[in-house]
Amino acid sequence: MKIIIVGATGTMGKYLTSVLENEHEIIKVASKDSDINTDITSVESIEQMFKQVGPFDALLSTAGPTYVGPWKMLTDKEFRKGMEGKMMGQINLVLIGQHYINPKGSFTLITGALTNEPQINFANASAANGAVEGFVRGAAIELQNGIRINAVSPTVIEDSPQYFPYFPGEIPTTMRQLEYMFRKSIFGASTGHIITP
Repeated sequence: MKIIIVGATGTMGKYLTSVLENEHEIIKVASKDSDINTDITSVESIEQMFKQVGPFDALLSTAGPTYVGPWKMLTDKEFRKGMEGKMMGQINLVLIGQHYINPKGSFTLITGALTNEPQINFANASAANGAVEGFVRGAAIELQNGIRINAVSPTVIEDSPQYFPYFPGEIPTTMRQLEYMFRKSIFGASTGHIITP
C-alpha cells in the first residue's frame, strides 16, 4: 500500500513510519525535514502535497498544533491555533484528499482522550478533538467509493513523558497500542469509529 503519514517527524509519526515502512510505501509529510514539507493550516499547501503524491491508499495524521497554556491566556487568536491546526488542518486533509485517494482507501485522523477527559491547560485541544471526532462520524456516511475514515484517540503517549504531569492518573498509551490502533483503522473494515486503547 501507498501510505501518507502526516506529522511524520513527531513522536508518533516517527514510530509509525518505523513499523510500517518495511511493509508498505511510506510518504512522510511534515512541516519540515520530510519527504514533502507541508503546512496543514494552508489549503494550497495541502493541495500541492496531494498533487505531488498522486493516488494513494491510506493517510494517517498524527499532526495538529493546538494552544497549550493557562486559561487566562486563552484568547480568540490563541484559540484559532487549534481550530486552524488540529481541526481544520485534519479536516482539509480529508476534504482535499478524497479527490486523490484510491477507491476503498482510508483516512485516520488523531484526536485524544482530552475530548472526554479534559485537563487544565488543554481546553483548546479538547474543543478541536471533539470537532474532529464529530467530523469523522459525519464524513463516514458520505464518503464515496468505499473510502473509510476513523480517528485514533490515545491517552498521553508513553514516549512523551514531558506531558505526564499534565495528565494525573492517566495510564499512558504504549507505542505498541498506538501502532495497533492505527493498524485497526488502516487494515480493518470499520468506518466512523473513534478507536481508543
